[in-house]
Amino acid sequence: MMKMYRFLLFLLRDARSMMVLMVLTGLLAGLSSVGLLAVINKLINGAGATPELFAVAFIGLAVLKVVSNYLSQLLLVTFAQKTILNLGMDLCWKVVRAPYRTLERRGAHEILATLTDDTNAMAWAVNGLPGLAINVAILAGCSLYLAWLSWQAFLGVVLLAVFGLLGYRQLYNRVLRSSLAVRDAKGVLFEHFRSLTEGMKELMLHRGRRETFVDSDIRQAAEALRHHNLVTTKQYLTTDSWTQVLFYGLIGVILLLFPRLLSLSGEALTGYAFAMLYMIGPMWGLLGMVPTLSRGQVALEKIESLGLALGEGGREGGAERAVIHGTQSLEFSEACFSYEPKGEDERSFSLGPLNVTVRTGELVFIIGGNGSGKSTFVKVLTGLYLPQQGEVRLNGEAITPATQDWYRQHFAAVFSDFYLFKKLLGLDPALIESQAEGWLKTLRIQHKVTIRDGEYSTINLSQGQRKRLALVTAMLEDRPFYVFDEWAADQDPQYKEVFYGELLPELRARGKGVIVVTHDDRYFHVGDRVLKLDEGKILEIPNSTASTGSHRATPVFKPVIRSSA
Repeated sequence: MMKMYRFLLFLLRDARSMMVLMVLTGLLAGLSSVGLLAVINKLINGAGATPELFAVAFIGLAVLKVVSNYLSQLLLVTFAQKTILNLGMDLCWKVVRAPYRTLERRGAHEILATLTDDTNAMAWAVNGLPGLAINVAILAGCSLYLAWLSWQAFLGVVLLAVFGLLGYRQLYNRVLRSSLAVRDAKGVLFEHFRSLTEGMKELMLHRGRRETFVDSDIRQAAEALRHHNLVTTKQYLTTDSWTQVLFYGLIGVILLLFPRLLSLSGEALTGYAFAMLYMIGPMWGLLGMVPTLSRGQVALEKIESLGLALGEGGREGGAERAVIHGTQSLEFSEACFSYEPKGEDERSFSLGPLNVTVRTGELVFIIGGNGSGKSTFVKVLTGLYLPQQGEVRLNGEAITPATQDWYRQHFAAVFSDFYLFKKLLGLDPALIESQAEGWLKTLRIQHKVTIRDGEYSTINLSQGQRKRLALVTAMLEDRPFYVFDEWAADQDPQYKEVFYGELLPELRARGKGVIVVTHDDRYFHVGDRVLKLDEGKILEIPNSTASTGSHRATPVFKPVIRSSA
C-alpha cells in the first residue's frame, strides 16, 4: 500500500497549484452528495422542516452537486492531460540523456516497451485520477454522515472495515506481484515481435526456422503472457469478491445486529442503509481503479529499473557550452574500456590501454579484423562511452560525465548501423540552403532526393543511397571532427572514388579531423596515418606497409570548395 501511496504522490507532484481547487471542488461534490442523502432520509422519515424548505434544499444541493462535480472533473482532467504530456516528454528526455551503455545493455525492445506499453499504463492511471478523486470525496462525505448519525455505529463499521482491509491488502499484494509477471512476459513477447519484423528475410528463406520461431518461441511467449494475465485477473476477481462480501456483510450487520446492540433511531437506521447502498457505486469505482493503478505502479517501477527514474530532472537546462572550432587536439591517455561477459562461456573484452592523439586537419584510417575493438574505439572516441580507466582529453581538458555531452558536439559521424532522420534537425537553415544541393549533386543523388523546408523529400531508398544521405547530413553539421565507420563498405566503386578521393581530402583541407574505419587498403595513401587495432590494442603502421597497391584515388568529380560557415 505504501508503494501505491508513493505512486499517487508521484502523479500529483506537479499539481500543487491546482491541488487546493481540486480538493475544494471535490469536497463540495462529496458534501453535496451527503446533503442530498440527508434530505432524502428526512423526507422518508417525515422529520424536520416543511416540504417547501425540503424542496429548496433538495434543488440547491442538486445544483451544487452537479456544478461542483463538473468543476472538479474539469480541473482533474486538465491536470491529467498535462501530467500525461509531461510524463511522456520527461521519459523521452531521460532516454536521450541516459548513458549509452545503459541503453545498449537494456536493448531496444525494453526501451520501446517502456516508451509504448509503460507510458500507456501510466496514462491510464493518470486518466483514472478524476474518477478516483470524486469517489474518494463521496466516500469521505458519506463516512462523515454516518458518524453524524451514530458515532457508536460508525466506530463498529470502521473496526469491521479495518479487518476487511487487512485481508484485502494480502490479496492486493498478490495482484501486484502478478502484474509484475505480466509486464515481464510482455517484454519477452515484444522482443520476439521485434525479431519477427527485423528477421523477416531470414525467416522467409528457412521454413524450419520460421515454423519453430512462430510455433515455439512466439507461442511460448504468448502462452506465458496469457497465463500471467489469467492469473492476475483471477486474483483481482478474488479481491473484488472479498470486497463484496465485506461490503454486504457490513450492511447485514447494520440492519440485523446494530439495532439489537445499539439504540438506533429509525432515521439513523434508514440513513445507514441508504448511505451504505449509495456508497456501493463509488466503492466499486474505487476498486475498479486498483488494477489500473497497479499497472501504472508496475510501469513506474520498470522505468526506474532501467535507470530512467522520472521526476529527477527533465530537459537539459543551463547555458550550453560552445563547441570549439579551429585547431584542436584529441588525446587518449591510458584509456581503457571493458565489457562484462554475459555468460560463463563468454570471455570479456578489453579495449586499451590506448595512447593516441588525433588532431584537426588530419586524416586517420582505422583498420583491424572482426572483434579487434574498432566499434568500441569509435564509441569511446565519439563520447558515447567514457573510458573506465585513463582519460580522453580535448585540448588538454579531461572529459568527465559533466562535459561528456559538450564533448560529443564536436563530432559528426556516420556509424555502420546508422539511423537516417528525414528532417535535418538542429541544422542552420542558411547552411542547408547554401550547401545541401551541392552535396546531393556530388553524391549523384539529386535526381532521387530534394530538400525542402529542412526535410528530405524521401528516405525510402536503397541502403547505399541512404548512406549517402547520411553523409550529406554529416557534412552539413560542420563539426570539428568527422567519424566514418565502414561508410564505403556497400558503395559502388564510383562513390568510393568520390568519398576517398574528393570528400575526405576536402574535409582535411577545411581543417577537420577525419577518422575513417575501413578495409579499403587501396586508398590508404590518401590518409596521413593508419592505426591498426588488434585485440583491443592500437598500433600505428606506415601507409606503405598497410597498403597493398599503389592505386591513386582519382576524383570522379572536380572538388567543390564549400563555405565552412
